[in-house]
Amino acid sequence: MKIDASVHAFFESDADLREYVGEPWASRGFPTPDVSFMGPLGRRYAPGTWEPGAPHPGSRPDRVGEAVLRDTGFDYAILHPMTVGVLPDWHLESAILEATNRMLAERWLHSGTYQDQFLGTIRVNPNDLDAAVREIHRWKEDAKFVQIGIPMQSQAPYGRPHYKPLWRAACEAGLPVAIHWEMGQGITHPPTPSGVARTYQQMLGFQPLTFVYHLMNMIAEGVFEEFPELHIVFADGAADLLTPMIWRMDTFGRPHLEQTPWAPRMPSDYLPGHVHFVNGALDTPGDVEFASEWLRMTGKEDMLMFGSSYPDWQLSGVTHLPSAWTDDQRAKVLGGNAAQLYRLPQAATVQTV
Repeated sequence: MKIDASVHAFFESDADLREYVGEPWASRGFPTPDVSFMGPLGRRYAPGTWEPGAPHPGSRPDRVGEAVLRDTGFDYAILHPMTVGVLPDWHLESAILEATNRMLAERWLHSGTYQDQFLGTIRVNPNDLDAAVREIHRWKEDAKFVQIGIPMQSQAPYGRPHYKPLWRAACEAGLPVAIHWEMGQGITHPPTPSGVARTYQQMLGFQPLTFVYHLMNMIAEGVFEEFPELHIVFADGAADLLTPMIWRMDTFGRPHLEQTPWAPRMPSDYLPGHVHFVNGALDTPGDVEFASEWLRMTGKEDMLMFGSSYPDWQLSGVTHLPSAWTDDQRAKVLGGNAAQLYRLPQAATVQTV
């Protein structure tokens, strides 16, 4: 089985989103997913995913299905809707995310040629926990939604105790939580402790550090001890930083475990069965002889899942994976790990219309 664990879905346009969200929200001002302080050199989306005058890249289910399923032989695609960013009005943001979930269910998960192969993400607002929990309860019985999605750019590290209702609702629903870099420009904190980057290249280089703040805080605050069934997916890369960072946390944390009685185990002990990553274009050491050894370190071969990031400019393909990986490692990354996490027992079949 082959699973693309990260396909980005969009509304067709800003007007399309406003029609879905309705009043009183549609008349409000908010950014589009393409509004940001910085962007990549050249096109934001991969060649062949968009033509002038056409709907937004990644907004047409049939075209996305052809590109990421039919033409590649993948059995499933996990859809992660991209939205407008973290907004100062959390009621407005929650309304946009509610509309996003409805759009995903109606257009992608329950209609069209590839509906049996598309699986969805429930987008929720971590700054509006009551609404987030309601949204999880609203969709948790829909088997086409296989995870919950929250932004990497939160207002506090996700180990803080006020996020517990979110983790509790995720465990009760039996759904993993995917943390992904949000595209729209909102009121996010600077991506580094030293402020905002000037260029996209700078931001791209240290963006994965943001996952470190969340993961280390969640471990130290005992999130995985209190919620042993919680699964977290870092859906925007950063697996390359896991080994050195968890080594540091183990080394410096070993003498201080008595200071965190709510998290009594070694930090690295909380990784298996809790932490997962979607591969990023810059994550591996490349096509080198020790690529297989790198993947084994810290158990990454059981955590990593393939994701194309379609239709973004950093579109990844199977050919980008290191040739030195073993057959077993490739099978795990290309589908085995995702099938286990999302409880997918068999390959899908394409519905003809």
